[in-house]
Amino acid sequence: QVQVVESGGGLVQAGGSLSLSCAASRSIFTINRMGWYRQAPGNQRELVADITSDGKTNYADSVKGRFTISRDSAKNTVYLQMNSLKLEDTAVYYCKVRGSTTGRFWTDYWGQGTQVTVSS
Repeated sequence: QVQVVESGGGLVQAGGSLSLSCAASRSIFTINRMGWYRQAPGNQRELVADITSDGKTNYADSVKGRFTISRDSAKNTVYLQMNSLKLEDTAVYYCKVRGSTTGRFWTDYWGQGTQVTVSS
């Protein structure tokens, strides 16, 4: 069974830091890309950052210089270190894993989401 599980959300004051992690089950034995998305109330889900299997990263302009994405391929895990958090970072953060359980085609797997709330 494929599972993608996020952890690490919570409440933090503006200017503070939080770290998120996301673990994908071993049944996804080939991973192409892992990333973080977020969705605030009334807004569409948007890309925050992602990282490829060879370590190339991509960030939304709004988080560049504040957030850092990293991955541990041996553990099928991706991390998001969030620093200098702003009120507008408040959202549900979702992990997405583009991987394969068969080696024949890619599938996007999503986690259940974790709430990040930044207070003033």
